Amino acid sequence: MGVRTILLQKSVFEDNDNQANILREKLKNKGVFLVNVMSSPGAGKTTTLINLINRLSKTYRIGVMEADIDSDVDAIKVAEKTNSKSVQLHTDGMCHLDAAMTEQGLDEIGIEDLDIVFLENVGNLVCPAEYDTGATMDMMILSVPEGDDKPLKYPLIFQKSSLVVINKIDALPYFNFDVEKCKKSILMRNKNATIIPISAKTSENMDELVKFFDNKVKEYTNK
Repeated sequence: MGVRTILLQKSVFEDNDNQANILREKLKNKGVFLVNVMSSPGAGKTTTLINLINRLSKTYRIGVMEADIDSDVDAIKVAEKTNSKSVQLHTDGMCHLDAAMTEQGLDEIGIEDLDIVFLENVGNLVCPAEYDTGATMDMMILSVPEGDDKPLKYPLIFQKSSLVVINKIDALPYFNFDVEKCKKSILMRNKNATIIPISAKTSENMDELVKFFDNKVKEYTNK
């Protein structure tokens, strides 16, 4: 008797992609700019978001969804250090968020009075890049201590991200990290990527990052 092989992974991804497109259209109609923020653990996602939100909140109404396998440390930190709405999303062991999980988080936080929502995805360079969350834009944060070879080792997350932030440039004197080499590797994976080196700790180049988001949101809402 022959054995049939069923391509379950393809079906799962296709279903998620369809749901993500529906969510993206819903957000567009409501004028909500959703940013999917990805990185490895310790790259500085939360610190970057706190710095960025405190600057953008002078102009925009902002919400944050913090995704982790467990704990609510990041959501509490964001709520305490910014004036933005914040919710914690527990993935119950899963290493990523998909479109359905993202929509549940959006329903919980409420988007009727928001302009921008940042989704801080689970810290991981592999799984989060494989699932479309329905975000308007994907943002990836790479930190200097991780090394400049990450775009070569984890190509998908760089291919998917239209914005790559190189964080912790204040640590460049202490690590063998070649910024120009890293930029070249990123652009080899994604020739249209915008690359912005920053230090969330010292606020170096944060104005450039704020300007990038301001332009993107205005373009998105036709303002």
